[in-house]
Amino acid sequence: MELEKLKKLLKEEKEPEYRFRQIYQAVFKNFCFNFEEMTALPEELKKKLKKEIEIFVFKLKDIKKGKEAEKALFQLKDGFYIETVLMRHKYGKKTVCVSSQVGCPLGCRFCATGKMGFKRNLNWQEITDQVLFFAEKEKDKKLNVVFMGMGEPLLNYENVLKAIRVLNDKDGFNLGARAISISTAGIIPGIKRLQKENLEINLAVSLNSPEDKQRTYLMPVNKTYPLKELILAAKNYVRTTKRKLFFEYIMLKDINDDRHSAQKLVKLLKNEPLFHVNLIRYHETETGFKSSEEKAILEFQNMLKRNGLGVTLRHSFGKEIKAACGQLATSQE
Repeated sequence: MELEKLKKLLKEEKEPEYRFRQIYQAVFKNFCFNFEEMTALPEELKKKLKKEIEIFVFKLKDIKKGKEAEKALFQLKDGFYIETVLMRHKYGKKTVCVSSQVGCPLGCRFCATGKMGFKRNLNWQEITDQVLFFAEKEKDKKLNVVFMGMGEPLLNYENVLKAIRVLNDKDGFNLGARAISISTAGIIPGIKRLQKENLEINLAVSLNSPEDKQRTYLMPVNKTYPLKELILAAKNYVRTTKRKLFFEYIMLKDINDDRHSAQKLVKLLKNEPLFHVNLIRYHETETGFKSSEEKAILEFQNMLKRNGLGVTLRHSFGKEIKAACGQLATSQE
């Protein structure tokens, strides 16, 4: 919601100071998305708010439904588009995968979003509204939120952290910090800032290779933040926060899924009990990469386990509607 504009309007209308909190809680706490239904407000103010303030700062243009996921296409005020995904877990929990940028500047070779290039950062309202949209649609506030959609969250640090604090506000949406996860390609300055925030959110680092040369080929950001410096930053993060850090590893056929890669990965991450590896099946886009065979994925997983690494093979959501990891991409129509 346009909170700053709302504050200004209420001041111009000489409304009492508590009025802002009234409206804020009506939206974020009570899911009231129509000013006319806010019974505590004066009629004239309702009319003014309806004319001047938009509760959602984007328009829904399309929604695709798959077996376990839904993907929403939103048009922003400047005409750009973003995608947001709702994932439905078998045990009943729901997760909203939000975008933090229009496109992405990092250009990872396997990622459809990276092929879009970078258009702009999302503001914090455009981020929180993605969560509000699905919370209202599902009539459910007990959501997980993952910053794993379009863009690099730690390159839009201020807006991402503002959105998290608004969602975490106990007088508003009241989403627990432990239900929120940020995924980064390894932006070290952002990791260092995050460890000082005193927020019990989850952090994941997209790793995808245990070797600098290969990782630089897959993820050009490795030129700026190579593995040695990234792993050191990760160790400092877990030792400061005392929280587990997840490394995401996309399984690419004949590239990073062999025995040698598994051994290198063990060597890179061993001796840190708060490190955990999430293996992710690759979901094909127009990049030319292929997902590893299932046998190779399971052998890779077992090798990490035998060598003492915590490892999980992540379930895939929404590949049939191009809503899975690395598949989000839009065009300005």
